[in-house]
Amino acid sequence: MVTIDLSTPPPPAESVLEALPRRVALTLPELTLAARLAGDAPLPFTPADPVAEAEPLAGRLGATRPSREDEAYAAAMASLHDPEGTLTRRGLLVDGALDAGVAGAIGLLATPALALDIDVSLARCQAKAWHRYNHGAVATLSTSDGIVFELAWFPVAHWTDELARVTAAPRDDEGEPARTSGVPEHVDLPYALVDAVGEALRSGRGDLVTVLVGQQDLDVRVGREVVDGAVAATVVSALHTESHGRLRVLAAEVAADGATDVGVVSWVLLADGWHSITPHQEGEAARVAVRRVDPEQLATELAPVLARVIRLQEGHDE
Repeated sequence: MVTIDLSTPPPPAESVLEALPRRVALTLPELTLAARLAGDAPLPFTPADPVAEAEPLAGRLGATRPSREDEAYAAAMASLHDPEGTLTRRGLLVDGALDAGVAGAIGLLATPALALDIDVSLARCQAKAWHRYNHGAVATLSTSDGIVFELAWFPVAHWTDELARVTAAPRDDEGEPARTSGVPEHVDLPYALVDAVGEALRSGRGDLVTVLVGQQDLDVRVGREVVDGAVAATVVSALHTESHGRLRVLAAEVAADGATDVGVVSWVLLADGWHSITPHQEGEAARVAVRRVDPEQLATELAPVLARVIRLQEGHDE
């Protein structure tokens, strides 16, 4: 059984170097070559082929945004230097032997006991990260463009800090007062209402929000207080209109036979920062709890999800 406590802060580091995970930036060709030299270790993703994914009608209809992005990606890949030469010049490849730390990190990515797949989408960019744990160590791989990747590895005690680093969203309003949100610190809503209002707003029918709120038999609660229809309409509308980013984490324990059990953590970025989105049941009713969270709380949010995943896996093993 795997047991990890992500809710407890790591102990103080004995030295500065111990507190710093080792990081290496690798281009996709360098990463692919390193994986091959590390015993043909599989990577946690399938590299995209922009040529194969080009739109079939692009030649007749002119350049579209996806086709332009594919062309830019292909041009960037073509401009990269020979990966064997660049790894050698950086001291990561010596006499055909891959750096032991890089090889070990890639090996850990391929043979985890616990796996986190993280997707962060903001207004201007999208980043993906893969965190893998086994035998007290963690290896991570992350990218925002599919061309340059950051490979990192560190003891499990530093995993909490690395998870907070993933959720640190860039801000354009540095130095300005924090913005307020129409979504309270903690609100609990019927899932059907959240879904219906979202569809109405996407369709340009904001006038239906009040009607949809009035049709609900279930209440909207701010903290423990049931709010009236006008407040409920404002809150559920703000949940959709303020959203300008999302985070999704798939957590899985990988069994020896390759089977996995998956749990999910979802956050949404609103005007005042991140809010967790947690579905739950009250009797027969599906509901959603929305709670204000800080980036440092991702590890705490993941702890019960990982515990549930592990319990599910144990049930399969019996």
